[in-house]
Amino acid sequence: MQLELLNDQGQVASTMDVPDAVFGRAYNEDLVHQVVVAFQANARQGTRAQKDREQVHHSTKKPFKQKGTGRARAGMTSSPLWRGGGRIFPNMPDENFTQKINKKMYRAGMAAILSQLAREGRLAVVDSLTVESPKTKALAAKFKAMNLASVLVIADEVDENLYLASRNLVNVLVVEPRYADPVSLVHYRKVLVTKAAMGKLQEMFA
Repeated sequence: MQLELLNDQGQVASTMDVPDAVFGRAYNEDLVHQVVVAFQANARQGTRAQKDREQVHHSTKKPFKQKGTGRARAGMTSSPLWRGGGRIFPNMPDENFTQKINKKMYRAGMAAILSQLAREGRLAVVDSLTVESPKTKALAAKFKAMNLASVLVIADEVDENLYLASRNLVNVLVVEPRYADPVSLVHYRKVLVTKAAMGKLQEMFA
């Protein structure tokens, strides 16, 4: 498998050979879907809460008499059938949304995503990506010159200048290989990987 090697202007300077074990796998849609959903589920926090009929602040007085009104009998207004009543199965703060994904499945799913990006031409390699000062304007101009509007950069090492320059760009994310996640790989239109980071990706997902 060969990937495009881009220069500072975003033009293809040459190609780079990469192993098929990571960048030449068949696309497994079911596995990729499972990996992406599990990653999003594991990022959720079970902090939302609702009240059951015991916790809502209502009077226990019978709202109206049992017979003669023509209405259905009611014992108290905290019933889940009433507006403002408690929930039957409320969401609790300690709710757990985590989904378990085996390491082998996760590696295979990430390799399938990287392979599909390579086939679609959305994955490219650069020698390095650095900025001389922590200026967002300078990095934005660099990406504009490379004709990149939405890009995920996987760099071997994210220094302070690169981090500060990229954090305010809405459609730009710069991460190290260990922080590359399936949701970001799918979300951004282009993925740039530095040469040094390419070796780490091969070790992680081969």
